[in-house]
Amino acid sequence: MALAGPGGFAHAAPSDTAPVAVTSAGATTVTTNTAAPAAGRTAAKPAAQTAWAAGTRAYLVITAPGGTSAVSSAVASNGGSVFATYDAIGVIVAHSTSGSFAGSMRTVSGVQQVGATRTSDVPADAYDPALPANPAQSTTTLTESNRWDMTQIKADQAWAVTTGSASVKVGVLDTGVDDQHQDIAPNFNAADSASCAYGKADTRTGAWRDIGTHGTHVAGTIAAAKNGKGVVGVAPGVKISSVRIAEPNSSLFFAENTICGFMWAGDHGFKVTNNSYYTDPWQFNCPDNVDQAAIIEGVRRAQEYAEGKGSLQVAAAGNSNYDLANKTTDSESPNDSTPVTRTLTNACIDIPTELPGVVTVAAQASGGAKASYSNFGNGVIDIAAPGGDGSTQVYSTLPGGKYGSKSGTSMASPHVAGVAALIASVNPTFTPAQIRDQLAAQATDRACPSDSRCTGTTAKNGFFGEGAVDALKAVGGFTPPPGTYFENLTDVAIYDNTTVESPITVSGVAGNAPADLKVGVDIKHTYIGDLKVDLVAPDGTVYTLHNRSGGSTDDIVQTYTIDASSEVANGTWKLRVNDNARRDTGRIDAWNLTFS
Repeated sequence: MALAGPGGFAHAAPSDTAPVAVTSAGATTVTTNTAAPAAGRTAAKPAAQTAWAAGTRAYLVITAPGGTSAVSSAVASNGGSVFATYDAIGVIVAHSTSGSFAGSMRTVSGVQQVGATRTSDVPADAYDPALPANPAQSTTTLTESNRWDMTQIKADQAWAVTTGSASVKVGVLDTGVDDQHQDIAPNFNAADSASCAYGKADTRTGAWRDIGTHGTHVAGTIAAAKNGKGVVGVAPGVKISSVRIAEPNSSLFFAENTICGFMWAGDHGFKVTNNSYYTDPWQFNCPDNVDQAAIIEGVRRAQEYAEGKGSLQVAAAGNSNYDLANKTTDSESPNDSTPVTRTLTNACIDIPTELPGVVTVAAQASGGAKASYSNFGNGVIDIAAPGGDGSTQVYSTLPGGKYGSKSGTSMASPHVAGVAALIASVNPTFTPAQIRDQLAAQATDRACPSDSRCTGTTAKNGFFGEGAVDALKAVGGFTPPPGTYFENLTDVAIYDNTTVESPITVSGVAGNAPADLKVGVDIKHTYIGDLKVDLVAPDGTVYTLHNRSGGSTDDIVQTYTIDASSEVANGTWKLRVNDNARRDTGRIDAWNLTFS
């Protein structure tokens, strides 16, 4: 498969969220494999409804949920065949060689939408799929170490709280996963793995295996076992299931495959899925195009179904350094035939990453800056995570027991999926919405750099969304900074023209406060020029931290250093906030004191 370069959209596969760089010790190839199914497992390959013929195209026929049987007969009478049916969401995957099929089906009673899912023929392999290769496995002498990406998100510290629960299933919807890999096999869940290539589940043993290297790399980042070998995933105690949605040879992810993957996730109890791809062949699907409108609706329904069954979808934002909040043109679609240049509006969306409920992940370089290639967009990006950039890449598993490095939002997304799995492990009753909220609430705010393309506030902006994912905070852990540390996390509302206070009681600190007392302040407010912020010592002495500067800037997230050496340390300290104008309000979100 071709890899997307950091400077543009160009890619052949698997998607705009393909890794932008790769260093590996080798890759698997696609071959015919006639291995028998494992004992106790039923072999099931997609059954052909008709014989394959040149010119076969795939369509989504959309009806009301529960209404597919009423229109299935019309598929045949209008020159098509039913390849797969998802009655719970009212979606039929149909095949036809007739150029008039879509138009005819749109006139059928009960049919809401019909859309072609590709601009190329369905491969003959769809009617008799070859199994991916089962690569020979190499052993490794590599031992686990704290890699930069894991320390950056504090995953290594989060493991002291939890390594994840074996009852939490994470679905890798990708190019497949090498289940035999020494670092993946201990956590692999074959019973809930399958191939959804071509839009219909293939449950034969090995159908889920990797047709490239991408999915195995993603799987290792999420949940490589903590077994002393190679690498450790973010959530090394959870279970990984592979749902291969990429097709062999092209490595493309068509809409029917994505629909199948989401339906499988919902029906098999996946708490989280990772989606490091976009739905081919359109980089952006536009609702004013009848085919693309059907793709949007079909995939949206499948995602909504999965979420309704308890599954949170996490997706990569893309590798084109493109502002998803200000779309203009697309010159790379369709990528399964001849691309054309077209004008876009923001109504055109990258799916699944821009669908409601999906967590959209941007990539960070080592050190936390936006990765040079990462897509962005205020109101689109939800959270950021390590994706690598330049020579510093993300190191993970590759097929055949191997290891290698890749960079991309494809590598950032599984870090967030892993943290979501840790959240689900310590909060087993959490809904997808609650996991989403926890990811946002515990992310570390990152302000925009000096880059005019980044808009928004420190708390939420187009480069980092809600901030950088923090595994330790997400699971309720905390590492205090050096010195004696005290914190108040209780929100205090700041209303117009009022003064409010938030207390911290300090005890067990001998003598006076230091000459370099650290005061950490996190105030959410939409006009900080209204605010005067003071630290009030136990004896009533007032130390001014902020005095109506900053104008219309949002939020005060800052650590101040003051000389409090004349104050007795023990006692009740207060953060006092005075709002001096009308219209803008906010809250004290948190504040802390560090006595070094």
